[in-house]
Amino acid sequence: MGHEVPVTHLRKVMLEELRRRNFSEATMRAYIGAVERFARFFGKAPDQLGPDHIRRYQAHLLHERKLKAETVVGQVAALRFFFVRTLKRRFPPDSIPYPKYTSHRIPKVLSPEEVAQLIDAAGNLQARAILMLLYSTGIRGSELVRLRVEDIDSKRMVVHIRQGKGGKDRDVPLCPRLLETLREYWRWKKPKTWLFARGTPTGGDDHLPDKAVWYACAEAARHARLKKRVAPHMLRHSFATTCWRMVPTCRPSRS
Repeated sequence: MGHEVPVTHLRKVMLEELRRRNFSEATMRAYIGAVERFARFFGKAPDQLGPDHIRRYQAHLLHERKLKAETVVGQVAALRFFFVRTLKRRFPPDSIPYPKYTSHRIPKVLSPEEVAQLIDAAGNLQARAILMLLYSTGIRGSELVRLRVEDIDSKRMVVHIRQGKGGKDRDVPLCPRLLETLREYWRWKKPKTWLFARGTPTGGDDHLPDKAVWYACAEAARHARLKKRVAPHMLRHSFATTCWRMVPTCRPSRS
């Protein structure tokens, strides 16, 4: 973040605070990067800066770099997190203002036919299970990779999500078609702890990284020859738009 001496300590503390709140890997990288760029702009360690610097930096991003207001909002959110959560500095809310913007983009979604094409184009059974979970439950990618085998509750027909956004647990419906696919996947991989595990050089196991979910989406979209750039959140938005909770199957038919 600026200078070599405080970099390791500040980065470590900030990462710990982000992980405590269950931020995704992508968000953590974005927040760390935002603080590093902020410090680099002023040529000082970030803990030597404050609200006045944030306002000057915000003006630079908006008026000199011509970034969109919603992009700057993300940068400011990262800086607020750093000062308030990492450094424990209590600034008045209006001392680090967010830029105002009025554009509300409608999230891009996939049609049921496109979802069917995407799932059919999955490279293997693991990718198929990932795509079906994203679409049929509306689960976030970061939540999906942290699912444990025991979180698939076939008796109650729910998927238990631990420590989701805001640190809250929740249950989402498990449809019969998804359960069938997950059972087939379990017979193939036989995961013990993490539903989607990856092996380590020491022989233990850990869950897949967030980027594996992005890769599964991107590869399936490429094989399906979809023109849209498919990401995990697009399937989440598609789930919300079509409300597949209401139907007994979680894979749309193209017939």
